[in-house]
Amino acid sequence: MSAKAKPSPHVNPPKNGVDEILDPKKALVPETIKVNEMRVARGFWPKVRKVASKVPFLDDVLSVWWCARDPETPMAAKGMMMAALAYFVLPTDAIPDVLVGIGFTDDAAVIAALLAVAGKYVKDRHKAAARKFLAADGD
Repeated sequence: MSAKAKPSPHVNPPKNGVDEILDPKKALVPETIKVNEMRVARGFWPKVRKVASKVPFLDDVLSVWWCARDPETPMAAKGMMMAALAYFVLPTDAIPDVLVGIGFTDDAAVIAALLAVAGKYVKDRHKAAARKFLAADGD
């Protein structure tokens, strides 16, 4: 930044990394994708096990997980999926997950928005894997 350049007063600094994860301009930057992949790799399954009975859209989350790991899914779609999954696993988000009844509404909105944009890449095989996992987990 030059001596004369000043940051825009309209740009807010990221809060808890959430804004960076969801920033569409950064979601497909290779470094951001790597950070999101690490967050998801570390936190996805522990979060799924912890909240399985509380999240009615878990089948969608799991479908996105399998789609993001599919080699046939385009990199741009994977980047967006990893951003949405990273938001899902973050311990701090817009609406705390501990709030009964509304805690996962922001997560649901992020997954719904992702599916509206990149849902065409979520194939029947990804949905079947999610259903199979949920059926086996319920036994």
